[in-house]
Amino acid sequence: MKELIRTNDAVLLSFAESLMKDAGIGCFIADQDMSILEGSLGLLPRRFLVAEDDADRARRILIDAGLELELRQ
Repeated sequence: MKELIRTNDAVLLSFAESLMKDAGIGCFIADQDMSILEGSLGLLPRRFLVAEDDADRARRILIDAGLELELRQ
């Protein structure tokens, strides 16, 4: 899996997830359940992951949607 985004912004993650669903690209949001440990304060970022084989295509979709500043290098 390749990490494309790391953020606390649930709306951003939902948007990215929706874009991947529309494109037929599977994705996974890691660390969602960490809020239990942190007390739902939103301190720990969530990681948006896609398969290595889909990473370039997913990155292009996110850039086309205006999310280039959110992408990890």
